[in-house]
Amino acid sequence: MALNESKTSADRFQQMLDKLKSLDFRITPQRLAVLRILAASEDHPSAEQIFEKVRIEFPTTSLATIYKTIVLLKGLNEVLELGFPDGCNRYDGNRPFPHPHVICTGCGKIMDAELKSLDGLKEEIHKKTGFRIQHHRLDFFGLCQECQETM
Repeated sequence: MALNESKTSADRFQQMLDKLKSLDFRITPQRLAVLRILAASEDHPSAEQIFEKVRIEFPTTSLATIYKTIVLLKGLNEVLELGFPDGCNRYDGNRPFPHPHVICTGCGKIMDAELKSLDGLKEEIHKKTGFRIQHHRLDFFGLCQECQETM
């Protein structure tokens, strides 16, 4: 399977879990809950949203535990962080590689945008600038369908 092909949430969960196990990281019930949420989420949750979901099953979990797990997964390239100036970063564990997003400026919804021409664009940038592209971020901002309907 190519790096940028989608996987099922069960596949993603198992991939993240296998990586943690292979590197001898502790596998706690709280950490497993974070992995499950990130693997299944297509809405790019914030750490606080992940925290609220984990607390349902594990009420004593701290927000620090969530952040520590996210930092660990980021370091292992198993989660993609979408940073924003307001500090409310969002996380993609379902597709942890650079890909375009559409972001609603009304409600904050984030969706993946499939662009078949992205690889060609990276090659064109390389040819014109000489840069070897290692990472990229491409976001489109606008109003989602729901926000348009409420205007």
